[in-house]
Amino acid sequence: MPSTAVPPRDSGAASTLPARTGHRGVSILRTAALVLVVAAFVWLALTVRLPGVDELRAQLDGFGWWSWLAFTVLYAAVALTPIPVTIMAVTAGVLFGAIEGTVLSVVGALLGSLGAYGIARAVGREVVLRGLGRHAETVERRLEDTGFLALLALRVAPGLPYWPVNYGAGALAVPLGIFAGSTAVGVIPGQLSLVAMGAFAVRPGVVNGVLLGVGWLAVGGLTLWAVRRWRRAARAAEGPAGSEGPESPRSGQDTPSPRARRGVS
Repeated sequence: MPSTAVPPRDSGAASTLPARTGHRGVSILRTAALVLVVAAFVWLALTVRLPGVDELRAQLDGFGWWSWLAFTVLYAAVALTPIPVTIMAVTAGVLFGAIEGTVLSVVGALLGSLGAYGIARAVGREVVLRGLGRHAETVERRLEDTGFLALLALRVAPGLPYWPVNYGAGALAVPLGIFAGSTAVGVIPGQLSLVAMGAFAVRPGVVNGVLLGVGWLAVGGLTLWAVRRWRRAARAAEGPAGSEGPESPRSGQDTPSPRARRGVS
């Protein structure tokens, strides 16, 4: 009589289905949000008479420090989301100038980063890492070292937005002082380069040009430093495993995992 037993399911494949579904959902929501923002700007451009830059600056000057507060709060709110903060930084340069705009952008980025860090600490590691999608593995691997320089390198690394670092640092319990300090230092070059770009676009001049050049030189230098640091760390991690000295395990023997060497507490 033929067997009617049902073959066991692949539990590993089944367990990854919710995570993949969650990542896809986050990606869809992020794309939808960007599409809505672009559509709103297009609609405004076609239907509303937008004031010129000088007119906008005059109106903002009339509000005094309230305009600074409103922009900083808006910047911090955007920094909590996957929406790129690039447009906010460039807008700061257009509306407030290179120096004033950089200060407002740095404060807004720092407040948004601290807010995301606090949210991540509140909701927990598993929820946050699931929401980070494709960035989760990179953030988790790079934040194994929670030192100031490690987090600074991650902050200035190319191709990694602010928001995964903010939420990942909170989820992985990076000390608040290290997170705040590395964030304050790490965002300055990028914000200066973007704000100066906006300022130079509407008011080309020597000062804005110099600030733009300094900002991008700093960004390039820090990016190169971060890449070299990661490469050194990768070589250091692969070195002991690839060398076979007198004290290295013999060929064919299994090397105990770090967890096995530490033992179960």
